[in-house]
Amino acid sequence: MWNRPWGYKEGFAINGGLLLVGILLQLAIGRVNLEVLTYPVNLISLVIFGAGLAAMHLASKKLYLFRLLSSFQFALPSMVSVVILVIFMGLSPQFQSHAELPGMMGRLGIMQMLSAWYFVLVFSWFIVILGMVVVKRISRFHIKSDIPFVLNHLGLLIALLCGALGSADIQRLKLTASVGKPEWRAFDSRGNMLELSLAIELHHFTIDKYPPKLMLVDNETGRILPEGKPANILADDDFTEGTLLDWRITVEKRIEGAARVFAGDTIKYVEYPSIGATCALYVKAINTKTHRQQEGWVSCGSFMFSHQALRLDERLSLIMPDREPRRYASDVTVYTQSEKIIHGVIEVNKPLQVEGWKIYQLSYDQSMGKWSTISIFELVRDPWLPAVYAGIWMMLAGAVCMLVFPKKRKEDEV
Repeated sequence: MWNRPWGYKEGFAINGGLLLVGILLQLAIGRVNLEVLTYPVNLISLVIFGAGLAAMHLASKKLYLFRLLSSFQFALPSMVSVVILVIFMGLSPQFQSHAELPGMMGRLGIMQMLSAWYFVLVFSWFIVILGMVVVKRISRFHIKSDIPFVLNHLGLLIALLCGALGSADIQRLKLTASVGKPEWRAFDSRGNMLELSLAIELHHFTIDKYPPKLMLVDNETGRILPEGKPANILADDDFTEGTLLDWRITVEKRIEGAARVFAGDTIKYVEYPSIGATCALYVKAINTKTHRQQEGWVSCGSFMFSHQALRLDERLSLIMPDREPRRYASDVTVYTQSEKIIHGVIEVNKPLQVEGWKIYQLSYDQSMGKWSTISIFELVRDPWLPAVYAGIWMMLAGAVCMLVFPKKRKEDEV
């Protein structure tokens, strides 16, 4: 080992050494502070990296180590090491790098692997090798035969490098907008307030909910039955009758927007097309074994009216849990410092893009439900994302070129 020519053993040994050094650094000084890579440090680092690759390529004819950086004997161990760490990272829950995690797992950075020293060192080594491979192939470029290779590897290099260097420039902010009040102040994950170059005015918030469900609950334990595999009936507009355990449930009346009123000792629901209205069903329940019969109102409640359950016997009650939101959206107007006025509807997974920002619907006042007068938005900006996309498109173009330009010669090295 370590006798020329170096092979896979030396390649894996170097990656093992980087891993060991990274673990020791992680235990000694803690995680890597990636926040130092904010602009313009990341841009300067990119220029230095490119110049370093060019210098190492020019010196590779004299220095054996630099020559090996573009060899398959170094590329394969490096790629295997990165893949193993990525798989391990995918199997472990990951938290933001600025969060302090207790215990040995926290000290080793297993749950913050992107900022762990061993991951940074192994990943950086892989990036250097990939860069040397690309520079070597470009230096002896053949128009047709090398197009797929260069596109694939250069695209991967651009995507990984720009994604890593640009991670410190990603901004994730939360902004709470109230109806009729433009808001331009947002907060980062640490609670720091930032004034934005745009303002969001909420006009209206709306929720579309799934049809109500009917379920059986144990009166003593409060658990949904059957335990471990709760059963339910989806009481949509077409539903009239169904079965839960030994009970046959029939919906006699439905009121989508209802208010609970007291008539003597009884409770009933009436139409109430206003704020705080709840969904209510008048149901009849018959036990198919004992023929016991109960009927009455069941409601999921709202911020104005409490839930209403129907007691079937000493053990069971019929309930309607809170209806699950199917879609919630905000009708907004965004004002920018460049005097643009953008009107749009923001939904979950359907962000509004304004001057480099993606505005996502994050939450709302859940106590008020569909009558919420506020919307909570997440604003995300990643100035390096176009470069990452460019790298991905280059890889796709390289895959297409592999079909167009057949390989005519074999390479001994990557």
